Amino acid sequence: MPSPFRPARELLVQYARYHRDRRNIATHFVGIPMIVFALCVLLARPVLDVSTPAGILALTPAVALWTCSTLWYLTRGEFLLGVAVSLVNGVLVMLAGPAASIGTVTWLAWGLGLFLLGWVIQFLGHLYEGRKPAFTDDLIGLLVGPQFVTAEALFSFGLLRGLRDEIERRAGPTHVRDLALPA
Repeated sequence: MPSPFRPARELLVQYARYHRDRRNIATHFVGIPMIVFALCVLLARPVLDVSTPAGILALTPAVALWTCSTLWYLTRGEFLLGVAVSLVNGVLVMLAGPAASIGTVTWLAWGLGLFLLGWVIQFLGHLYEGRKPAFTDDLIGLLVGPQFVTAEALFSFGLLRGLRDEIERRAGPTHVRDLALPA
């Protein structure tokens, strides 16, 4: 089993090899944030209120997961990307926080519903790609997905050009696959 502590460049190239069809990448821009948000909703309970000099801090499993994933992203060797994906995930954790106070049935319906819908969107994208999702070969792909989508967003703003160029050199350019041809 490959190490989960490989550099971001290696992880992103591996992930990109499963994600070259532009339609698949587009579905990931919807599905991955939806899945992360759904997990944050589901992990918004239980809440442990901790008194600090700055006020009350609400600790939840979502905050714990965000903290651990942030440490992982920041130590993969692409600091700007690590900060960006951690900020995006942090916003999703904050937006999901109010779910802790809604009724249990509503909380579960939102969390599970968004989680399932996000995966349906992901698998639709992989129909365009003609390949299975990356995480089926390497579970670390579940952490790389948010990093990949964030990287793609940063690339669209002209940032991280060297990283983009290396991914395209090693994984190939993006394209629109002809669905009539085998993958």
